[in-house]
Amino acid sequence: MHRFRGILERYLILWLCASSGAFLIWGQNDPNAASTLNLLKVYTMQPSIMLAMFCVGFLIPVEELKHVISDWYKVLFGTLTQYATMPLLAFGVAELMGFQDTTRAGIILVGCVPGAMASNVLTLTARGNVSYSICVTTLSTILSPIAVPLLLSLLLQIDKGPEPLAVFTDLLRTVALPVLAGFGLKVRLKLYNERLLEFAAILANLMILWVIAVAIGLNADRLRAVTGPLLAALLTLNLAGYAAGWFSGRLQRLDLARQKALILEVGMQNAGVGTMLALTFFEDTTTAIPPAVYTFGCMLTGTLLASIWHWRATTSKAATEDVSP
Repeated sequence: MHRFRGILERYLILWLCASSGAFLIWGQNDPNAASTLNLLKVYTMQPSIMLAMFCVGFLIPVEELKHVISDWYKVLFGTLTQYATMPLLAFGVAELMGFQDTTRAGIILVGCVPGAMASNVLTLTARGNVSYSICVTTLSTILSPIAVPLLLSLLLQIDKGPEPLAVFTDLLRTVALPVLAGFGLKVRLKLYNERLLEFAAILANLMILWVIAVAIGLNADRLRAVTGPLLAALLTLNLAGYAAGWFSGRLQRLDLARQKALILEVGMQNAGVGTMLALTFFEDTTTAIPPAVYTFGCMLTGTLLASIWHWRATTSKAATEDVSP
């Protein structure tokens, strides 16, 4: 099992491309794919996210969580970094590259949504501080009913926004409660068996790969309308978000594990929420194209970054073991 986990995490970028590519081809070429993908969305997306979060909670080290709670102000600063930088970066990219109408709105929408839940799993792969990542994701999502409508109204002059109670309920159901359940079960039953931890890590990665693949399949037709300038704009926003997370981590003098978590957290936006908002609150559904593209794009770059960090950590560990007496 340890070997399988190593192969899965080391080559996660390849599994992501293979699974998402397969669903993209399926969604674009099979006329009957849409109905099946909608069923998969309804019956598997949320349970898969919840299972991934349960596994992440199960893997949180007790001492690590204690340190994060004692440094609550660093969680707050990380959340403020996200909401202070990403909306402005998105607005700047859209303005500088001259996008108009729905494309401009979609890019700015990407910058206004909270952090992606997938960043928690990738932080695990990157050997980052998972507790810190989860706390920042949770806080940014809790604040989203206030922050997202406010940011959209300021940058796009849009009065509508996500229904606060629905967002809060969804947060509790898909993130907070599964994480608490996984962590509580491990502590309560003292389940520190290495095989169980290996299995939880494998399952978390597989669930995220599944969720992203289904999301790509669902948006297959929209992805046909993607242009080179739009890809360049979204990649610029993504990399600028990573840079903002790195700068904030250095400014706070965070340790390397928390820096990794914050870099992934800021750069990986919950573009799935952005896609939902675009389809709900905008008359023109093409507004959903930038969030749909960003969903895959940030997972691609985030997985690549996490894989590099994972490779460095395992290589460094192996080198240390080789020189040990």
